[in-house]
Amino acid sequence: MTIRRNLLLLSLAQGVLTLNNITLIAINGLHGLALAPDPSLATLPVATFVAGAAVNALPASWYMHHHGRRAGFRLGAVLGILGNLIALAGTWNRDFLLVCLGSLFCGLHNAFGQQYRFAAADTASDAWKSRAISLTLAGGILGGVLGPELSKWTRTLIEPMFAASYAALALLGIFSWLLLGRLQIPHHPEGSPSQPLPRRPFGHIIRQPLYLVAVLASTTGYGVMNLLMSATPLVMLGCQHPFDSAALVLEWHVLGMFVPSFFTGAWIQRFGVTRVLLVGAGLLAFCLIIALSGTSVAHFWWSLLFLGVAWNFLYIGGTTLLTLCHRPEEKAVAQGFNDFLVFGVQTVTAFSSGAIANRSGWDGVIHGALPATLLLTAALLWLLHRTGKSGITRPIPL
Repeated sequence: MTIRRNLLLLSLAQGVLTLNNITLIAINGLHGLALAPDPSLATLPVATFVAGAAVNALPASWYMHHHGRRAGFRLGAVLGILGNLIALAGTWNRDFLLVCLGSLFCGLHNAFGQQYRFAAADTASDAWKSRAISLTLAGGILGGVLGPELSKWTRTLIEPMFAASYAALALLGIFSWLLLGRLQIPHHPEGSPSQPLPRRPFGHIIRQPLYLVAVLASTTGYGVMNLLMSATPLVMLGCQHPFDSAALVLEWHVLGMFVPSFFTGAWIQRFGVTRVLLVGAGLLAFCLIIALSGTSVAHFWWSLLFLGVAWNFLYIGGTTLLTLCHRPEEKAVAQGFNDFLVFGVQTVTAFSSGAIANRSGWDGVIHGALPATLLLTAALLWLLHRTGKSGITRPIPL
């Protein structure tokens, strides 16, 4: 009963986190465009948001390793509340740097929140880890439905523009803090007390081929998704599409990210994680082909929808692979370093997407995503060749 309760709470917390993140993505690029001294810096608030998650990935993981999941998640909620209040102050004062600072604190919060999926894996048996991860991420549907709507409703609710958006997100942070206080996840800083094992060197853990493929899947899925999603509102407005159309595209994109979570874990159990990851890489390539074929609202809609589904398969599959690469006492370093790389790539893509879109247009953004997609596909084909139809139950030795 406690396991189900924890999964329900983590799923709801994931929904609130996604609602916060999608709203920030929807408004920060446009807000940055209005306040930035140079149009190429329009996505800097998005970049500082992702950078905050990158710099805090390892500290957040270590904090929860020593103080427990619940304490870490509640600290993250406090950072999110503070970040949105700082961004609200920056909005009132038309201070671009203060908005960026607020986004940075929201990113610090996101580093804690991105560990919800690992907390779900902690509560499940080995056979059910993929489903626990998948069902927790399914809570993101709440953000997919309400995030774009919240950005549309609050964008001009009061003056100055976007002030009500940050105020609403701060209130959501308070709700999240209260919700996470009800979690009951056992805390064992040194892993399983019944099976004490020596901790392996950091270099040994991250050199495992399976670990490298897991990280590549997550970083490519998140990096390509972030590159396209950050640029989409700016490009769509540049194509004379209304803000409501951009919000609709983002809404369906996020639904594509999280609705498959009801099935992805079961598909991983049935078909194997490598095959699900290969489907994700194929969908990523298909999304890029659609994006290159036109700039109508329909082209953006289909492309971002397939992008969301591809992210789902790659992120859940990559996370599932990662849980096979470390012992319980090694999770702080293994999970923290993975998220550090994921958010590091996101920082680069978030910062560069605005500049690429401003200088090379939508086609330039798409071309920037192609090399990573091809590299991931090659790595997954290699992994499928190494493991065959038997599936993956343990790391592949070097």
